Amino acid sequence: MLTGIHFLLTYACTFECDHCFLHCSPRAQGTFTLARVRNVLEQAREIGTVRWIYFEGGEPFLYYALMLEGIRLSRQMGFKVGIVTNAYWTTSVEDAELWLRPLCECGIDDLSISDDAFHQAEDTPNTARMALEAGKKLGLPADSICIEKPITLPAVAGSDSRGEPVVGGDVLFKGRAAEKLVEGLPRRASSEFTTCPHEELVHPGRVHVDCFGNAQLCQGISIGNLWERSLSDIYNNYRPENHPVCGPLLEGGPALLAAKYSVDHDEGHVDACHLCYLVRKQLLDRFPEYLTPKQVYGFE
Repeated sequence: MLTGIHFLLTYACTFECDHCFLHCSPRAQGTFTLARVRNVLEQAREIGTVRWIYFEGGEPFLYYALMLEGIRLSRQMGFKVGIVTNAYWTTSVEDAELWLRPLCECGIDDLSISDDAFHQAEDTPNTARMALEAGKKLGLPADSICIEKPITLPAVAGSDSRGEPVVGGDVLFKGRAAEKLVEGLPRRASSEFTTCPHEELVHPGRVHVDCFGNAQLCQGISIGNLWERSLSDIYNNYRPENHPVCGPLLEGGPALLAAKYSVDHDEGHVDACHLCYLVRKQLLDRFPEYLTPKQVYGFE
């Protein structure tokens, strides 16, 4: 049952983080218009099961007026609303309150602020913590999210690592992370990655919708385009076994995806996402309808 719609309000971002799933950067292209935000919300309401709307990016605060209006429309339609931000806009707690006070007026149910080494330099003021303090002062449901740089940890007894070192830090090795953060990390045989451990591909509970209309189950895996077909039609007629990417992933994980389409790859990868992402990147021209947009795979 579909319960959440996550707007990728823009692919543009003030940062160019090594761990970014979407290859966001100041140069990234693509932003929603108000008409299309409204269109997606109306489609979400028609489905009848959607409860949550999230505004993410990129960095949604780059299009502050559009984000605020999207929040107002979402609340008017009865949705709960969340935001994910890197708090680039914070210069002090007092000034952060100016940015956040309109959110109190609109009403939001979650404010997630990135606070980690990818976003906050050690030698500069921590904008995330100032924004979090301002949010708490205003009574907003604010909290921080933290993804640390990957490190090698000892194998955990009883885990599926089979006695091999494991990787900590909560980075998923897709997007830019698959290219920037894998050096020196332990790898496992690619044949071991026989499941998709992170996404619900059979009955997805949420989809990410970008400004190009793509409904993505995972970053860069689309099940349809909302500018061509309604969200209801896309979701209700989604059959994972018929999807050229989701089908093999469900049957045998990234290992089968690579084998099914005879994709050349290294014998070892850090995790399932690492193998899956690199295999998908080689299949872009074969399945442009399903592996899109290309900029999620690093093509500007």
